[in-house]
Formats: sequence, structure tokens, C-alpha cells
Amino acid sequence: MSCLIANGRAEVCKDSVGGLEAIYFINYGDITAKTYDATDTDMVATVTGVSNLYKFELKGTNSFEQTITSSRENGTTFVEQTLSIQLKKQDAATTKNVKLLAYGRPNIVVKTNAGDYFLAGLERGMDFTTGTISNGTALGDVNGYQLTFVGQEKIPANHLDCTTEAELITVFDSATVVTS
Repeated sequence: MSCLIANGRAEVCKDSVGGLEAIYFINYGDITAKTYDATDTDMVATVTGVSNLYKFELKGTNSFEQTITSSRENGTTFVEQTLSIQLKKQDAATTKNVKLLAYGRPNIVVKTNAGDYFLAGLERGMDFTTGTISNGTALGDVNGYQLTFVGQEKIPANHLDCTTEAELITVFDSATVVTS
């Protein structure tokens, strides 16, 4: 039976960190094909069709959570992927991008502070569900954007077979990273 567990897990070292370093938006529909690692079908080895990865650097209060919901009664299991980000300082270009993200449903590469890369919304994309453009009240309050993206997939976000941005570009068949 394919749903039987195949291995255990030893206690790991306490050498990891939380948080997100960057995200890369991909226009939904650009991904034409993907291949998986020969030894690990949860790891994506190559992605084709993507010409640009739109990079947004992150710092501070940002999170990527995946909630697995399984129903015995319905015989279903799905994963809700939630990405919450805060972008500091408003500008016209970012406001335009926020508007376009609200209209679309991008695939999103998530880079963690631990150096892991995940591909969120691989099959169905990530919907922009809520966003706030805020100027705050006091001088020290937020001036920027708070955005939330939600996707529902059959499985958790796939790991990408890379640990650096240069390797990420290789996974995406020499796509260009766009930063501005």
C-alpha cells in the first residue's frame, strides 16, 4: 500500500533558524514542466518555462505555514499554504506590483533563513487573499505593505534542489532574477 510510512527520524541538532529571507514570484502559467529528484520525489530538480523570478527581499515579521487537513469521513487530504509578508516603505512601483499580485495567482519560491527553498502553489498557484497598505499613526509605525497569500495543494510545498540563488537559477533553467 502506497500510504505506509517508510522511515523514522532521529532527534536533530538545534542548529536551524526560523524566518524568511526572500520570496520569488513566478507568473502563474509560466511553468511548463518540472522534474523530480530521482531519489526524492518531494524535491523538484528542474523547472522549465520560467524566464523571470521576481525577487522580493524580506526582513522582520514574515512567515510561511502549511496546514495539513485530512478527513477520514471524506477520504481527502489537502495542504493549505499560507505566506504572510511585510514589505517596508511604500513606493509607486511596489503599489503597482501589489495590485497585479492581487489580480493573479502566482507560484512563489520561498527562501528561508535556514537556506531552504520551497515552491509554494506549484499546481494551483497562490491567491492574494488580504493586503494592507499602511502609513501607521506615529512616527515609528509601519509604512508599507502587509500581504497574505494562500494556496491549497495536494501535498506540502516541494523542496527545490538548491541551497543558493545561483543553484536556484540552474533549477529554473537559467531564469533571470529580477530585483527592480
